[in-house]
Amino acid sequence: MQLLLGYARTGTVTVSALLFLLCCATEAHNITSILAKSPEFATFNHYLTITHLASEINMRQTITVCAVDNHGMSDLIDKGLSVYTIKNVLALHVLLDYFDSKKLHQITNGSALAATMYQATGSAPGAAGFVNITDLKGGKVGFGAGGNDGELAATFVKSVEEVPYNISVIQISMVMPSEEAEAPTAAPSEQKLTDIMSAHGCKVFADTLLASDAQKTYEDNLEGGLTVFCPVDDAFKNFLPKYKNLTADGKMSLLLYQGIPLYESLIMLKSNNGMTNTLATDGAKKYDFTVQNDGEEVTLKTTIVTARITGTILDKQPLAIFTIDKVLLPKELFKAVAPAPAPAPEPEADAPSAEKKNKSPPAQDSPADSPREDPADQRAEDDKNGSVRYNGGRFAALLLSSFIGLLVL
Repeated sequence: MQLLLGYARTGTVTVSALLFLLCCATEAHNITSILAKSPEFATFNHYLTITHLASEINMRQTITVCAVDNHGMSDLIDKGLSVYTIKNVLALHVLLDYFDSKKLHQITNGSALAATMYQATGSAPGAAGFVNITDLKGGKVGFGAGGNDGELAATFVKSVEEVPYNISVIQISMVMPSEEAEAPTAAPSEQKLTDIMSAHGCKVFADTLLASDAQKTYEDNLEGGLTVFCPVDDAFKNFLPKYKNLTADGKMSLLLYQGIPLYESLIMLKSNNGMTNTLATDGAKKYDFTVQNDGEEVTLKTTIVTARITGTILDKQPLAIFTIDKVLLPKELFKAVAPAPAPAPEPEADAPSAEKKNKSPPAQDSPADSPREDPADQRAEDDKNGSVRYNGGRFAALLLSSFIGLLVL
């Protein structure tokens, strides 16, 4: 009996530890909340938000944010840079490695070169996307943009928050100057969305969008954040006969269903599995679908079809455009395939032949890609859209909690 109790206690401790780790994993850090505790970083925090860098920081782990106080940020703002250029400058201040106060003063050989989120954009020339970190004499640590003739313009001031090997937020004395990061950057809205898609294998969808009022909705969402799932030419070309049978409102909704009104990088899509709204979502008209990933593959699943992301045309905040292998079909416009009827049992040898004559032909299944005819069929499923994203980690934690209770008993 004591042996059994010992096993139970051991199992309880083990599962409790797993539960603790699971809960920690489901609660990601939030850079906006961290900086909000310190008013001296209000301007820095504001620009992380409007450049959408904050959301990317929140999706990453093993990261260091080099924050600059309001006075230091005023020098940057006074240069009159566009918000897209300011994004590059601030991205240079987000290191893709963990550096807390202790590690900064114990750098191997006294110097390190750290990659940044600016480097990750792919637009940083040469070594401009790296930051040189050097442990100076007198306990000081210097920071300088790569390719800047080795100038260490900024120095470490203090640690703001440390979550070991997850996120470190430190204050540095000033914004690191960088000619490359401060170079003028064109806004995505200055590029024609349909031209970008047409040049990368989505011309049929782009031409259809151009001929519709849906184009304006896409353009209106560019600055605030937009992700487009663009069906490749073969997929949309094969779908055109069905598209032409839709009503004017149906065509509009179908085109808007291929986009979501926020920026989602591929990394974010892989991390944020769950249901998402679209540009077509409007009150009772849910027009949502589910994002899922299996390893490196990301799929978009409706009740009608499952499409796969096959490539990236553009991924630069606030705009992301991905190619998909099928047109996304919403349940509000199309009928799902009815379950195949079970095969009829073989007639017995002595069954009367009259029974065969009286049999009715089986009803035909509704095609998956045919437009709905009955408006009642367009009812949304009210229990499927309680939130934009679902958190599977919390549900798993609940199951583990129940398991702990059983072990204790």
